[in-house]
Amino acid sequence: MTSETAAHEAHSLRLSEIFGPTVQGEGALIGQPTVFVRTGGCGYRCRWCDTPFAVLPEYRDQWQAWEPEAVLDEVDRLAGAPVLVTLSGGDPALQELGPLIRPGHERGHTFALETQASVSQSWFADLDHLTLSPKGPSSGHLTSLGEIEACLDASGAEPRTVFKVVIMNDPDFDYAAELAANYRDYPFYLQVGNPVPEGEPEPDELMRRYRWLVERCLSERWYAPTILPQLHVLAWGNARGV
Repeated sequence: MTSETAAHEAHSLRLSEIFGPTVQGEGALIGQPTVFVRTGGCGYRCRWCDTPFAVLPEYRDQWQAWEPEAVLDEVDRLAGAPVLVTLSGGDPALQELGPLIRPGHERGHTFALETQASVSQSWFADLDHLTLSPKGPSSGHLTSLGEIEACLDASGAEPRTVFKVVIMNDPDFDYAAELAANYRDYPFYLQVGNPVPEGEPEPDELMRRYRWLVERCLSERWYAPTILPQLHVLAWGNARGV
């Protein structure tokens, strides 16, 4: 590899896809129009991951290197106006996204990031919205409180920071309740998990799981979290690019 090629790769972003405008299907910004910038690569291998094409190394040849300015040009082309840009993955915290966010603000865009909170970055402070989504026991991973604290310290007071926990079963619920007890000053969003990340999910089963989660919260008299389905899965199933 030449020094010129190495420098190019150091400043480029490894992306799985850019698509939209669509609406955000999860968390604090659910229903808001957005363009997704999905990075490639992740440090986790969640059992129920619904974006393996942005996570697993066997898909690496499908990921493309983009210069930050080219990403913003594509966002401008897709949206035609300033828009919320959702930085997703994989885990976008693995890459240096500051050179994308700062000039993106100059173009009038706002930026939201979702990460499992296992990696902190100084550029978290440049975000408008930060969603920390530690994974519960059903995922096969547990993010440590130390890693979460590092992300909160990196973000500071600037972005609106919330927690979102995917709930697949009772141990996930208990994990979310324990997290909420540790972070009482932050809004919590509980998201029903999709048990069929590939193929066509059954809307009735998704809503049954949603009703279970609502009833579980109410039976525990835990009224603080916002309890959500996956809006995009209900609307489009597991289709990519919507």
